[in-house]
Amino acid sequence: MRTRLFFSFGVALLFSAAIASAQSQSQQGQSQSQQSQQQSQQQSTSGQQTQKPSLANPLKDVFPPTPPPVDPKEQADFQAFAAIQSTQANDDAQIKAGTEFLKNYPQSRYRETVYSRLANAYLDKNDTDKMCDAAEQALTLNPNDIAVLIPVGEAIPRSDPKNPEYVPRLAKAETYEHHALDVLNTVTKPANLTDEQFAASKANAVAEAHSGLGLIYFVERKFDQSTQELQLSIGKDRSLDATNYFVLGLDFENTQKYPDAVKAFDSCAQISSPIQDRCKKALDEAKTKEKAAPQSKP
Repeated sequence: MRTRLFFSFGVALLFSAAIASAQSQSQQGQSQSQQSQQQSQQQSTSGQQTQKPSLANPLKDVFPPTPPPVDPKEQADFQAFAAIQSTQANDDAQIKAGTEFLKNYPQSRYRETVYSRLANAYLDKNDTDKMCDAAEQALTLNPNDIAVLIPVGEAIPRSDPKNPEYVPRLAKAETYEHHALDVLNTVTKPANLTDEQFAASKANAVAEAHSGLGLIYFVERKFDQSTQELQLSIGKDRSLDATNYFVLGLDFENTQKYPDAVKAFDSCAQISSPIQDRCKKALDEAKTKEKAAPQSKP
């Protein structure tokens, strides 16, 4: 199973920052009187059915129940966890701190954020079982969390196909990516992003979801569908292009479209990436197959 090498996490980090910003704003509002909160909810009721999900808080109910006050120690422990940067070098620290936090505060209002970050940390560690468990917990609390839906959906088809859970997880991964696209289709700009940042982040997220679907369909041997999804992703996020071109080349080979396979592998071979040598080898093999294939009549 792959790590973040094949996944652009700039998008996920931006969205995580947006969610964290929204949580911070929510905490400030909770310091006001209960009466003010109730009045605000009543005034907003008329727009409940038309409100769209937002990148700042895409999966939460429109009007969630007012949570109880946060214990100062819980708040401090969560801030300490959130301060750990989401990098591969910090995965062990994140897992340790997150696991301890959930043990101490099993009903914390922050547990969705903790589970979300744990899912990505376990993804880096190639621990599919724990990644999926954490993702399930996060998505139960926030079904529209694209920082979980997109990377976990793309990671599952790269995991061990011998795992007895592989096939049902693959079907779930497809659901994840399609749902992420639905969320992105209606999401609104959070206050902490500029218009340019929002547009770029959304475009990259859409590309990553299509890239994930392309890989899922390739594993399922649905080569035409895989081709369509990958072509929607290529050129939209450069960090994904090498892998996308490589899988696209395999799609074309499996459908005996060797000239197209040569073009895809050649594009892959031009990109400096960890799979560049594999792309060059695949290019040579595709050229051989193209020459050996029966020539179609004009």
